[in-house]
Amino acid sequence: MITESLRSLYNRDLNKLKTEIEAYQNEENLWKTDKNISNSAGNLCLHLIGNLNHFIGTHIGNTDYVRQRELEFSLKDIPKAELIEKVEATAIMIDTVLSQLSEEDLKKEYPLVVFEDKMTTDYFLIHLIAHLDYHLGQINYHRRLLDM
Repeated sequence: MITESLRSLYNRDLNKLKTEIEAYQNEENLWKTDKNISNSAGNLCLHLIGNLNHFIGTHIGNTDYVRQRELEFSLKDIPKAELIEKVEATAIMIDTVLSQLSEEDLKKEYPLVVFEDKMTTDYFLIHLIAHLDYHLGQINYHRRLLDM
């Protein structure tokens, strides 16, 4: 079942996100930017949390999450422990929501038009994991370049 694969992949990659955030030796470096690096790891982490809670939690799982996207990029100096808690809570939410989806649910139209055209829920869930992994790679490079 694709649902089980998605649950496994989201769990794996959110655990990698948690590991990356934990790996920062100097907590202040989570919020550093430099030259052409315009987003800090902390802000990318907040963006991923907001993105997943909005598109999976709110629109598939009917949670009461309200996204404030502009804060994902403007908040600073959130403690590392709080970021990790938010990542863990997001992983639990995603696993709960995905565990309730049937194969038929995945083939239904996603309830929000995000891009130019309508899409199925499974298509968008695959897109969201690709988005997670894109920013996860950025965070990895950010840490290795700026956490000195």
